Order: sequence, then C-alpha cells, then structure tokens
Amino acid sequence: MLSNDFIAALLIGLLGAGHCLGMCSGIASAITFSVKADQSKLSSLLSLLLYNLGRVSSYSIAGALFAGSSSALILFFGGKEALIYLRLLAAILMLLLALYISRIWLGLLKLEQAGQLIWKFIKPIAQLFIPLKHPVYAFPLGFLWGWLPCGLVYSTLSWAASSGSASSGFIIMLGFGLGTLPAMLSVGSLSQQLKYYLNHHYFRYGSGLLLATFAIHTFYIALVQLY
Repeated sequence: MLSNDFIAALLIGLLGAGHCLGMCSGIASAITFSVKADQSKLSSLLSLLLYNLGRVSSYSIAGALFAGSSSALILFFGGKEALIYLRLLAAILMLLLALYISRIWLGLLKLEQAGQLIWKFIKPIAQLFIPLKHPVYAFPLGFLWGWLPCGLVYSTLSWAASSGSASSGFIIMLGFGLGTLPAMLSVGSLSQQLKYYLNHHYFRYGSGLLLATFAIHTFYIALVQLY
C-alpha cells in the first residue's frame, strides 16, 4: 500500500511539471538526438528512459542521505523537537514553492543560485557523457543532471529531510521523481504542447493553490506536534 507521503510527493512532481519542462526538457530532448546516427529510434527512446531513471535515482538517494543525516544530527543535538522545527521550515519552503510555481513570487530563484556553487563542479563531469556514445551512458548523465539547481527539488528535499528516517526520505523523493516522469518523457512537439498547457495561468494558479494548501496543512500539523 502506497504511503500518504509518497502520494503527496508524487502530486508535487506532477504539479511542478511545467517547471520541470522549462528546466530539463532541453537536455532531455538533446540526448534523444545525440546518439550516433546509425542507432535506431529505439536507442533514442532507451536513452531518454535511462536518463530519467538516473535522474529519479539521484533524487531518491539524495532524499535518503539528507533525511538520514538530518535525523541523526537532530536526535543527537536537539531531540525530536528539533525535527519538528525542520518540518516547519519545510512547510515554509513548500509555501514559497507554491508562489514560485504560480509565478506570484520568484524568491526561490535565490535558492537555485546558491545551488550553483555545487553544480559548477558537477556539470563538467555530466558533460563528459554528451554526446552519448551508447544509450547506457544516459543513466549516469541523468544521475548527475539530477543535481541541477532547482527550487522545486530543494523544497521537496527539505520536506524529505524532515521525514525522520532515510527510508522515508527515499520514498518521498522517489514519489516526487516519478511524478515528474510524464512531463519529462514527452519530447518534441508533444513536449511543446504540454508545456503550453502546463504554463497556462489556470494550471499554474491551481497547482500553486494545492501546494499552498498542503504547505499550510504541514505547518499546522507541525505546530500541533510542537505544542
């Protein structure tokens, strides 16, 4: 039976699909055309699939690492109360994400800029796999590209970090990554059509409202646990 956290994270990935297409559709489309000319269309599709599996794997592992590390440190230094404060922070970041997706306020761009400090070391390694010599290299490319600075990922990762265990963090980020798959597996003209609908103001505002509701609910539950 799927956990509520997994389902919620899956929905966050789906609702953030418009942002995903804006951030990553370029590289996703490029790898389908970067395989050698003598390789079949099946190879291009396999490359796209492996790229996305690598990306989802990096999210899942990051969720496990951050959640496991934060829970160990918090229990060592501050106990369970400190974990609740981390959940309050995650709820605030989720609310900022709702404003970000709605394009009401783009403050999370500052967080993405901070992530460039790490990305500048990872990007050169990822670019070594382009152009793809074989579809199998798409997996490590996607795994590395999963660390691209992204406010959507960071906000969800903060929630995963406050989950209390490495397994819970893994499940949350796995759900989030799977939620981004439908958009990221669409390329070419289909991708452009999907991007048009996902970036429509009705979808953006609706997604933002749902995420804001989830953020407020998470904040309220954390407050109840605190007091």
